[in-house]
Amino acid sequence: MTTAVQNLIDGGWTGSPGSERRNPANPSDVVASYPSSGREDADAAVAAAAAAQPGWAARTPSARGAVLMDAADLLRTRHALVARDLVREEGKTLPEAMGEVRRAIDVLRYFGSAGWRLGGDVLPSSVPDTTVLTRAEPIGVAALITPWNVPIAIPAWKMAPALISGNAVVLKPADLTPLSATHLARALTDAGLPDGVLNVVHGPGAVVGDALARDERVGALSFTGSTRVGLGLHGILSARRARVQLEMGGKNGYLILDDADPAVAARIVAAGGFGLTGQACTATSRVYCTPGVRGAFLTALAAEAARVVTGDGMTDGTTMGPVVSQAQLDTDITAVERARAQGASIPTGGSTPDGLLFPPTILTDLDHDTDAAREEIFGPVITVLDARDYDDGLAKINDSPYGLTAGICTNDLTRAQHFAAHVQVGVVKVNRPTTGLDLNVPFGGVKDSSTNTFREQGPGAVEFYTWSKTVYIGTN
Repeated sequence: MTTAVQNLIDGGWTGSPGSERRNPANPSDVVASYPSSGREDADAAVAAAAAAQPGWAARTPSARGAVLMDAADLLRTRHALVARDLVREEGKTLPEAMGEVRRAIDVLRYFGSAGWRLGGDVLPSSVPDTTVLTRAEPIGVAALITPWNVPIAIPAWKMAPALISGNAVVLKPADLTPLSATHLARALTDAGLPDGVLNVVHGPGAVVGDALARDERVGALSFTGSTRVGLGLHGILSARRARVQLEMGGKNGYLILDDADPAVAARIVAAGGFGLTGQACTATSRVYCTPGVRGAFLTALAAEAARVVTGDGMTDGTTMGPVVSQAQLDTDITAVERARAQGASIPTGGSTPDGLLFPPTILTDLDHDTDAAREEIFGPVITVLDARDYDDGLAKINDSPYGLTAGICTNDLTRAQHFAAHVQVGVVKVNRPTTGLDLNVPFGGVKDSSTNTFREQGPGAVEFYTWSKTVYIGTN
């Protein structure tokens, strides 16, 4: 069944669907049709948001939170349907999709309940009979540009803190996943979100995204996607002194020390590198092994790869779905062939794909400065490299333009603590996969992975969408 997706502007569903999104596991299955919007649609959405925002901000935070809580309840009743559509649209397995929808529900509930906790501080004054307090004021209109790989949870975790803070939102979802964003928007509008407070515009990033970034009425823009696009948006927003939040690429390293159990380490690395088809900014993509563990770890990792069952994410027993598109498949194939040309051994994978099903692939016998060790691939490809010792492994993980996540597998608490203190990333995992994050903790990176300013998720997420005002009140 094909779902006709439209833009949401000022409470109305508008736009003529002209583009199609097909199921990556079954190209004959047209999942959704959606509009390819232009700058005029982005302008109308921002105008609607700007007009609706003052009324929304005037509501008490608890009243705003009640809408988010009701939307979470509605999404929960639609959980299975939304997850199945997510599988058809993006390609991940049904258990992965169910988990992602659950994450969106939890995010709405988390920030909905924050409506009872929002507020400023009361501080002592140096002046007698004077009270000093702070207020967190909404930015106004927030634009959100979200990726295809986590198509409902990422919009939720950007949207919820923006809305609970009293902002109005314009969302531009990824072209490859228009239906997931629509499910989230419908839950919010069905829960009673006022017209214009949330607007959704589908269309090319170079058109819609650029229009949102340049619109003077947009006070803040949050983006998740490639480093190249993110840095371009940063230049536009910074030039007009608007607030910008970027979460971009990653080339996440993992260090396996001699004292680690190779079978345990292999399970951790495989979960981080092959889960979600490797299509996660936090995926494990390069692994450094010290000499005493390298051989046993490679054997165990190959065994983990052999247990992966690729196929349609809706099929029982499938543990890894297809890549999202032909373009992504071409990227994966090109990266592996370039590595082969640079001398890589490929003990597992690297074979001709079946449609968009790309096998879990392991690359070895490469130098630290080769492309597969330096450049993000965004597929189920893990490069295993050598480290002379702990210090060499740490230095090589830090020798990267990216700094999103990193991990270490060891039973040495001293080494683990040293690694956590000195690795140059925003999220550190000890004996756990680089993927996955609790919703109540900050998320973000350093270097080319982020603006390294405002973090997403957790109680601090609202800071990006608010500005602080200090108020002095004299009693006489």
